[in-house]
Amino acid sequence: MKTALLLIDIQREYFEGGSMPLPGALAAAARASTMLAYFRHSRRPAVFVQHIAADPEAVSFRAGTPGVCLYSTMRPLPGEAVVRKHHPNSFRDTNLLDLLRSYHVTRLAICGMMTHMCVDTTVRAAADFGFGCIVAADACAAQDLTFGEMFVPAPTVHAAFMAALDRSFASVRTTDEILAELEDEQA
Repeated sequence: MKTALLLIDIQREYFEGGSMPLPGALAAAARASTMLAYFRHSRRPAVFVQHIAADPEAVSFRAGTPGVCLYSTMRPLPGEAVVRKHHPNSFRDTNLLDLLRSYHVTRLAICGMMTHMCVDTTVRAAADFGFGCIVAADACAAQDLTFGEMFVPAPTVHAAFMAALDRSFASVRTTDEILAELEDEQA
C-alpha cells in the first residue's frame, strides 16, 4: 500500500495577520510539519494543496496576495507537487486524482485547514475515489462558527467533523499514531 501525504491549504491566510486566522493554526501546522518531515525522510510523496480564489475581488485567498502563500513551514521542495484549486474539494477541477494515480498511491494521510470545509470535503471525495484515508486530527484546524443564534467554538466544530469522518470515510488518528503505523509498515 503506497501512502502519500496531502497537505490541504496550510496558507498564511489562516495565521496571525491573515484574513481568517484560525484557533490552533500554529499547533496544527507544527504537527503537519512533523508529518511532512517524516514523508520526506521516508521518500514518500507529499502533495501541497493551495486554495486560490477564483474571484479576483475576493477578500481572502486572492491571487498575488501574501495570504494565498503557503505557510513558511509548508514550502515544497523542488519536485514536490503543488495542486492549486478554486473549490473546497481538492479534486474538483484539478489534476490531483491523475497525480495520485501516477504515483500509484492507494492511501492518503491528510492534514490541513479548515477541518469543516476543505479537509472534510476532500476526505469524502478521496474515499469516493477509492483511496484509504487517514486524517491527522492534531494537524488540522477549524474556525468558530455560528448556526442561527448558536455559537459553535472551533474545538467543537473540529471534534464534530473528526467524529463524522472517523470510520465512515477515514481513520482519524494523531500524527504520532499515524507515523508509528507507517514506521511499522516499513519494518
